Amino acid sequence: MNLLIKSAYIVDKTSAYKGKVMDLLIENGIIKSIKPKIIPQKNVKILNVNNLHVSVGWFDMQVNFCDPGFEHKEDLCTGISAAIAGGFSGVALVPSTNPPIHTKSDVQYIKSKTTNSIVDVYPIGTVSHRQEGKDISEMYDMQQAGAIAFSDDKKPIHDAGLLMRALLYSQNFGSLIITHCDEKSISLDGQMNEGVTSTMLGLKGIPAIAEELMVSRNISLAEYTNAPIHISNISTKKSVSLIKQAKANGLKVTASINAYSLAIDDSALMEFDSNFKLNPPLRSKSDIEALRNGIADGTIDAITSDHRPQDIESKVIEFDYASNGMIGLETSFGLINSNKGKIKLETIIEALTTNPRKILKIKQPKIAEGEIANITLFDPAAEWLFEKKCIQSKSINTPFLGTKFKGKVIGIINNSAFNIKGF
Repeated sequence: MNLLIKSAYIVDKTSAYKGKVMDLLIENGIIKSIKPKIIPQKNVKILNVNNLHVSVGWFDMQVNFCDPGFEHKEDLCTGISAAIAGGFSGVALVPSTNPPIHTKSDVQYIKSKTTNSIVDVYPIGTVSHRQEGKDISEMYDMQQAGAIAFSDDKKPIHDAGLLMRALLYSQNFGSLIITHCDEKSISLDGQMNEGVTSTMLGLKGIPAIAEELMVSRNISLAEYTNAPIHISNISTKKSVSLIKQAKANGLKVTASINAYSLAIDDSALMEFDSNFKLNPPLRSKSDIEALRNGIADGTIDAITSDHRPQDIESKVIEFDYASNGMIGLETSFGLINSNKGKIKLETIIEALTTNPRKILKIKQPKIAEGEIANITLFDPAAEWLFEKKCIQSKSINTPFLGTKFKGKVIGIINNSAFNIKGF
């Protein structure tokens, strides 16, 4: 089907049309023409929306679709629907399934089930066998089957020797290790950020140093092995400083943060809402400011939704026993854009598009004539109310029902298909 997009402001630092308002004609999934004004022909659908912005398709490099094993929380179909609603044309799936994505056949399962989807789905394999942190997984076989990177997700790799060997081994076939930093001997059974709020609520705190010690260790291992490493879920001021210094030293270190870490501080837990129980935990206002500065100056490369579906039984229980995580795909851009502070829109889009693909060595889409159309359409100024009917995920573990966001997704175009709201 052919589509003419009228008067779209192009947000793409790599495009020759960046910052311009142009018409885009898409024929059979290819950007046929980009001009200030295109006269519509027959058999062409026309999209004309006020304040329409377009960028290359957004990519989320940290989502959990729970399939296989936890399909009662999410499955590949509902996860893809949530990604579409959030404006993402590509996602990378963390391996925290049952069984974990730790063999070639596990990777093949994800790939075969998501073939021909409008959303590009890339599985991430485990670093260690079954995420047990003891032996290296079948990394090479998984990479050959389509694993885009390797991570034990929210299970930190405590064995420094194991991580060192994985970093060395992954270089043989040009892959990437992604690590979550949490020194469990310090964080133990902590429930939230250690600080004034945790003291007031009588909840065991998770000190910032639990994250920072492991960030420092993992950077040292990356330096020793001369290997690339991606540090996900950064949440503290000092972690940002450590990443910044590592980059200044020329190390192959990249980092990402979760959308909620830019927007909400630990005072949100005053009502004991378990939907705010997260890993990493919500930190202080000063940490949030440091994270925003880290995005603005390029220290932090990417922003993720950290989409973590949980069933009601995992959340509507005593706070101490509630599971971590919230769904985040549908609200990710609105949450970031509504709380961006001085971060420029172009910088946010870069953290949602170019940088994640660069980190994962995925081919970059382009807004140019003759290129395959992989596009997200949005209005950064539009306000909208997040209601239960907006949720496409199978789970509803979100604290944002009833929240008004600024920044609305209009739709996505990818793989010769489009999904555009009200169209």
